[in-house]
Amino acid sequence: MSSPFQSLGVPDDLIAGINELGIHQPTPIQKEAIPYLINKGHDMIGQAQTGTGKTAAYGLPLLARINPKAEGVQGLIITPTRELAKQVGKDLFKYTKYAKKKTFIEVCCGGDKIQIQAERLKRPTQVVVGTPGRLMELIQTGALYINNVQYLILDEGDEMLSMGFKEQLRDFIRLCAGRRATWLFSATFPESLEELVTGAMSPDPKVIRVNAKNVVNRDITHRYHICEKEEKDDFIYKFLRNQGDNRGLIFCRTKAGATMLAKKLASRNFEVDVITGDLTQLERDKIIRAFRKERSQFLIATDVVARGIDIEGLTFVLHHQLPDQVEYYTHRAGRTGRAGNKGLSLLLTEAKERKRLKRLADDLNVHFDEY
Repeated sequence: MSSPFQSLGVPDDLIAGINELGIHQPTPIQKEAIPYLINKGHDMIGQAQTGTGKTAAYGLPLLARINPKAEGVQGLIITPTRELAKQVGKDLFKYTKYAKKKTFIEVCCGGDKIQIQAERLKRPTQVVVGTPGRLMELIQTGALYINNVQYLILDEGDEMLSMGFKEQLRDFIRLCAGRRATWLFSATFPESLEELVTGAMSPDPKVIRVNAKNVVNRDITHRYHICEKEEKDDFIYKFLRNQGDNRGLIFCRTKAGATMLAKKLASRNFEVDVITGDLTQLERDKIIRAFRKERSQFLIATDVVARGIDIEGLTFVLHHQLPDQVEYYTHRAGRTGRAGNKGLSLLLTEAKERKRLKRLADDLNVHFDEY
């Protein structure tokens, strides 16, 4: 039985890997990006939200273009967070399960011992995935050489800039001066990102922007509920009690708020865990692994870790407050409604924030129904 991915130019042995993952129909970003990147592979800018399959959109073409006989790192993928880097690495590894040509992939990010990563990089490695800080450490110590990189991929470019990695990204662009192409994927495209890629790409790169009406995953239902601060806890208790076996995420703006809510829910016998940016990588991995294995039903998180949480079958995302930035909403909401499944994104907001809610809806071209 033929796969739609064949018509996009994806090699059969990679299709076998994605079929096993349940990826059978390409998403809009994949339909446009994959054939261009496989056939031409030139500079490209892709605007794609979390949950729209962007890893496969650049990962499959990269793997198809890798030359296993060539020496040195050929593909360098830079992500803003450890969680996302690890998820991308896992996905690429799974894509190559049945590949005829063996591609070696290493993930290098903070939180894990740099000595172990440096030792692994002594082996022939074609693709490296990592976060800016750790990658630069490895380069400065001579453990990682990126002089032969052919494809530089910046994943979640807007988030990396918002996290203060602008100068480091400039360094990577300079160090990979001999590359064939730069592929940039970003949920939003602020002016600061345009400034970064000016000069880093050809004057006329291929641009694939998802239509504004499709920026947010259409499989997600967006709702809001008006309640004051003192009413939120009771609403959350009732909402979670009504979920049955459904699993979901609750996003809070601050670490203190996330921790406090977790304690309150645990005291009412909810199976809940919490993950924030001040945890070590080992602690984060342990919590994510436990949640993936359904040892807890609900996970409370802050925005800093939103993009690395990739769990199948989450029914809802509950927002304890309006996010500070528009893109935070899309990355939060993108944790549900994945792989063609339906999901609910429910915002708790105070009456005085109605104007902010309307601005959010207008900016994203999303309709919020009252819950």
